[in-house]
Amino acid sequence: MSVLVYAESTDGKFKKSVFEVVSYAKAIADAVGTSVTAISIGNVAAADLASLGNYGASTVLHVASEQLKQFVNQAYASVIAAAAQHSGADLVVISNSFSGKGLAPRVAAKLEAGLADGAVELPQINGGAMTVKKTAFSGKAFAITELTSAKKVVALNPNAFEVRETGGSAQVEAFSPDIPATDLTTVIQDIVRSTDKVSLPDAEIVVSAGRGLKGPENWGMIEELAAVLGAATACSKPVSDAGWRPHSEHVGQTGIAVSPNLYIAIGISGAIQHLAGVSASKTIVVINKDPEAPFFKAADYGIVGDAFEVVPKLIAAIKAYKGN
Repeated sequence: MSVLVYAESTDGKFKKSVFEVVSYAKAIADAVGTSVTAISIGNVAAADLASLGNYGASTVLHVASEQLKQFVNQAYASVIAAAAQHSGADLVVISNSFSGKGLAPRVAAKLEAGLADGAVELPQINGGAMTVKKTAFSGKAFAITELTSAKKVVALNPNAFEVRETGGSAQVEAFSPDIPATDLTTVIQDIVRSTDKVSLPDAEIVVSAGRGLKGPENWGMIEELAAVLGAATACSKPVSDAGWRPHSEHVGQTGIAVSPNLYIAIGISGAIQHLAGVSASKTIVVINKDPEAPFFKAADYGIVGDAFEVVPKLIAAIKAYKGN
């Protein structure tokens, strides 16, 4: 079994989730005695491409095409499938990011491969079969999926596997697969991203708040707490529905599913729909003045108290700890 990993880039740079999937692919490759090839699409510096060798990739196939300057789901899937065929890969590993959620099933269909999305740990390999632990039911449970197909696709949840540095540098090769014209009938001309905020899907720390904040005018302390922690800000569905915060910050079953190392919920009761989107968090801290709030049952740590008293003290303590 050889392993191919898709190295997703944003504005020519790799995020931490890329180093996670390369490290994950390397761990699988070591277990079966093979190597890792990465495929990168877009304008990425040669040094950054070669740096993937530090996480386990021996070769990086680089596609630099003006047609693919912006993300095009079907075309990118065709490129990844072509790279798998070119490298003889039996396994393709993709980050289960916003883009990866659309790419993984398309790549699996093109390769006639079995798919396990939302993987949370290394698979068990027994001959030609692979058993993968993954999230299920919008993150409310885990499922064990067995892939018995000749080719396999695994989409790894962000923050589910640690980054492992192995040293070394990857060999970079230009790769120019044929792209079907039908893949380019719809092309994204431009993507406007917020540059002053931490991306929710990639965040290691998320500070989230709900209706307990009483109004949008009180969000300053949430943003300040997020700033001192280097965290992303989020909110519950009622808050985004009320227009207090943008819908892009809504986490939950009908919003963005997150899996940070630390999730801080402030003034959120903990409805099942919200829990479904945050249950993959490594550590959950809840701040709520209602001791009967359902969120406390899912929390690793809880503070029963008024957010307007607790959060400022928490900010002051963190600043003092950091020496600010």
